[in-house]
Amino acid sequence: MIDMWVCRTPGIPDELFTRSDKVPGPTKEEIRVLTISKARLCEGSYVIDVGCGTGSLTIEAALQVAKNGKVFAIDEDEEPIRLTKENVAKFGIQSIVQVIYGKAPEVMSNLPKVDSVIIGGSSSLREVIRASYEKLKKDGRIVVNTVLLETGYTALDEIKKLKFKDIDVTQVFVAKGREIGTGMMMLARNPVTIISATKA
Repeated sequence: MIDMWVCRTPGIPDELFTRSDKVPGPTKEEIRVLTISKARLCEGSYVIDVGCGTGSLTIEAALQVAKNGKVFAIDEDEEPIRLTKENVAKFGIQSIVQVIYGKAPEVMSNLPKVDSVIIGGSSSLREVIRASYEKLKKDGRIVVNTVLLETGYTALDEIKKLKFKDIDVTQVFVAKGREIGTGMMMLARNPVTIISATKA
């Protein structure tokens, strides 16, 4: 268990997560902060994290919902499932998180209603967004993180078709400082588009 992260605010440093060359990520710290903010989580919230990858968003969400909440982390590949389980154990939050191997639309049909769905990756995005709509409580939140323009368009189009309200699209550009011989140089990271909305 990690004792050094005792803050309630999101933004766990990237280096605290166990990683693998086979799995992209973790979702960068600044993107996680905004994603969790857009999800509007409370203590006791139920959350689904689709395409959990390394589990960084799963862990950030679990720390927000605390012991009375629940996070269901889903991935259709075995390596992200292994890595998420490892990171969940590392942070000592096994009682809050259920890690599930399988395709999200099928897996989600067996889950309870939730307050928020976070989508970081899916090979069947439209189907996942439709399944999310069915699983969200009234006024529940959906948050979709995208790097590709095409993925962002698909997500926004499906969210509009389902008549979500309060649609917000934010594109985030982050540059991180790196010390070089003559001073601090800023290195840009890929922009990420965060699409969030509320179920009417």
